[in-house]
Amino acid sequence: MRFQGANGREDFRDMALGLVSTGSFPAIVGCADMMLKSAGVALVGYEKIGSGQCTAIVRGRISDVRLAVEAGAETAEKFGQLLSKLVIPRPLPNLEVVLPIGHRLSQLSEANGYSRLSNQAIGLLETRGFPAMVGACDAMLKAADVQLASYEKIGAGLCTAIIRGTVANVAMAVEAGMYEAERIGELNAVMVIPRPLDDLEQTLPVASCWIEKPQPVMLPVAVKETEKELLQLPDLAKLPVPVPEEVE
Repeated sequence: MRFQGANGREDFRDMALGLVSTGSFPAIVGCADMMLKSAGVALVGYEKIGSGQCTAIVRGRISDVRLAVEAGAETAEKFGQLLSKLVIPRPLPNLEVVLPIGHRLSQLSEANGYSRLSNQAIGLLETRGFPAMVGACDAMLKAADVQLASYEKIGAGLCTAIIRGTVANVAMAVEAGMYEAERIGELNAVMVIPRPLDDLEQTLPVASCWIEKPQPVMLPVAVKETEKELLQLPDLAKLPVPVPEEVE
């Protein structure tokens, strides 16, 4: 999403950055989903700095960013995961160059392939410990018709499995995964997002097996035909003319 002024160039005077930080990956994805659905902002991506801390970064008009950050912070507070929030009005270009914000915006504008899991509900299940996450993945895949899209590690032993499918199947799978995660180790957080927006889709990891790269169009190769020998036609003037028989 780009915002342009009257001269066609990007107008930084009315732009802002919004940041919401949580202590869980499912919580930050849920916050990002709420921020996108509450105001006209672009989701730049996430910063994971270890110890389970994740920050969602949005960009847009100052008023939209303020609304989005408040909505995201309220969502994080409901899960008891809000660490901090920040709105930076009119950031200087130097800040966006040093931070990975500008680079990620350019990446999001490029087509990196189409995921066959797009437009499906998202389920996130976070555990403390890798075995608990793997066991939960196995239980979720066996409990409902869902696909394991990828997993995310954010430090402090926190691992998040990301599944895709219909809303009903994702909800059923997440419930089964919760019981298995608690049996094996520690369940930290869960999240189900029924209708993810495109901006959210582009920031979530997807395993390469689910990405369909655009294939080049195969054009037929021109085959050079050999020149055939020309046949000489007879001279029509020298051909005998049949004489009609006289009728008596």
